Amino acid sequence: MDGLRQRFERLLEQRNLATEALRALEAKTGVDKRYWAAGATTLLSLYLLFGYGASLLCNLIGFVYPAYASIKAIESPSKEDDTVWLTYWVVYSLFGLAEFFSDLLLSWFPFYYAGKCAFLLFCMIPGPWNGAHMLYHRIIRPLFLKHHQAVDSVVRDLSGRALDVAAGITREVLQTLARSRALVTPAAVVVGSPLLLEPTPK
Repeated sequence: MDGLRQRFERLLEQRNLATEALRALEAKTGVDKRYWAAGATTLLSLYLLFGYGASLLCNLIGFVYPAYASIKAIESPSKEDDTVWLTYWVVYSLFGLAEFFSDLLLSWFPFYYAGKCAFLLFCMIPGPWNGAHMLYHRIIRPLFLKHHQAVDSVVRDLSGRALDVAAGITREVLQTLARSRALVTPAAVVVGSPLLLEPTPK
């Protein structure tokens, strides 16, 4: 329990958007930021368990702060934070892909959105116990290293076929346009020619 409390304290000492808001609340009200954080976490958990629109709230939690942190990482000179957030987005995209196929089934389970939100928070928490880092290095990276050459080959093949299909469609469209123009142009000349040959009245 003390280890969890120390992690919580360390999280509150970091400088980010949430901790700055907690510091501002502490300064205005005189209530310790730890109580504000605990209260906000409790309310958020209760809303995710019983509230309407838990799916939207969960997706906002999983997307908005990481997007903000990613922009900050891009703008910072350090490349370590870029790697942290790229890793998060890789895990997030794979999770989103898996959820797409299982969401209709899983969303009926009680506390699904609370569990999803906890998972996304676990993936974005900084430190050595960052969930995205652990999942990437233990599951995703080994699978990637094992299969990336086959995937690259399939992607190259598919992109070559897609380019061939696009070139064929473009060629057919241009030929159709040329044929339709050839059909329209002589008619316009025939209709217009008597007008051109009539003498202008004096």
